[in-house]
Amino acid sequence: MSDVSLRITDRNGVLFEVEAPTDMNMSLMEIIRAYAIAEDGEIGVCGGMAMCGSCQCYILNNTPLPPIGAEEEAMLFETSYTKENSRLGCQIPITEDLNGLEVELAPYP
Repeated sequence: MSDVSLRITDRNGVLFEVEAPTDMNMSLMEIIRAYAIAEDGEIGVCGGMAMCGSCQCYILNNTPLPPIGAEEEAMLFETSYTKENSRLGCQIPITEDLNGLEVELAPYP
């Protein structure tokens, strides 16, 4: 069992430095919910199925991430506030490779 350190900036510009477990099969979106970094009802609306875009975040550093899948790419195409560094938090599993990841939550649609 090991944890990774994440730096997550909320939609109000507040930085949260959190520890996330790698042995619980959680996604970045679930970590954001667990730490109440976003308001209730403003993240993970679809339950992590890449169907709503509410967990869109901007990747701020070069931490290696899994490739973008077709569903995520399609949702990002339809989501507001998308940038080149946009990803859906629900599609990023918490693994040891994420140690040091820095993200900023996109504005809520």
